[in-house]
Amino acid sequence: MLQASITEDAERKILEILRVIYESPQPIGSATIAQKLVRNGLSLGERSIRLYLQIADYRNFTQLIGREGRCITPAGIEELKAARITEQVGHIYHKLELLSFLTTFDPKTKSGQIPVNTTLIHKEDYPKAISLLKHIIKNGYGVSELFAAAGEGETLGSITIQKGNVGLATVCSVAATGVLLKAGIPVDYQFSGVLEIADYKPKRFIAIIDYKSTTLNPSEQFIRSRMTNVCEAARTGNGRVLALFRTFPAPAYSIVEEKNNLMKKAGLHGIFCLGKASLPVCHVNVDLNRIGMILLNGINPIAAIAETGIEIENIDENNLIDFSMLKPVDRWE
Repeated sequence: MLQASITEDAERKILEILRVIYESPQPIGSATIAQKLVRNGLSLGERSIRLYLQIADYRNFTQLIGREGRCITPAGIEELKAARITEQVGHIYHKLELLSFLTTFDPKTKSGQIPVNTTLIHKEDYPKAISLLKHIIKNGYGVSELFAAAGEGETLGSITIQKGNVGLATVCSVAATGVLLKAGIPVDYQFSGVLEIADYKPKRFIAIIDYKSTTLNPSEQFIRSRMTNVCEAARTGNGRVLALFRTFPAPAYSIVEEKNNLMKKAGLHGIFCLGKASLPVCHVNVDLNRIGMILLNGINPIAAIAETGIEIENIDENNLIDFSMLKPVDRWE
């Protein structure tokens, strides 16, 4: 029987495979699953993956769609939501750490793999969405003035855009932490939150979610709860945007400034605010001999699009693309 002798380790691997299938916008095969699992820190051969997929099929968690691969069933989605909830706590935190490590972008040479947020919209919504996205980025509430888009059948990193949609890739805030990590600076992920903006300056966080204590993507929760007002912030300088709070060792301040200047020259403006040693930043306390910094969330332009009623689907928070694929937002029509 397929259910016999299933170990704790095997159950965990099946759950990870279900996550990968769930995050894919189309049926997915064992070879692609293997590639995505490596990104999540799990190395499995295709033969092992096929065996676990047979078990998932037997349990009605997945369904084979011809030669295209597998998709997740409603029962599989429920299993993913409910099963091993304690294992999922902090899952987002560890994915961000891994993504930071996998980032190879070098702001000095303007080359390498850079993390992006990948979002799907219906292609008929693209003209309105791209106009709004340009407005938000030009007003300084995106991580970068660089952007990528792809039509149906085209790819953004490991994501193939499905029929009837357009894929939008906005630079992820992890790009900055990845650059700092490569410079030997350990960055502590504190929380994701909704930041109040007053007169174009950061004022205070009005809501926060600690990465280590959640099973869900904080940014999506804030957007779905309609807690943002990115459009108003871009229009008047007063509103609510998505931001992240990080800290780093105080002696690294000069290196952080140097890297931040290089990132700005490369078109990345993710570091929104830098504090001073041991002092609070926007009313958030910082430990002794550490410095707080606020990073803009790369999904702010997408939050603004959602605010107008356009349907969005964020499909991958740990996608990587080559920096050369990004272009200034003005070049996209």
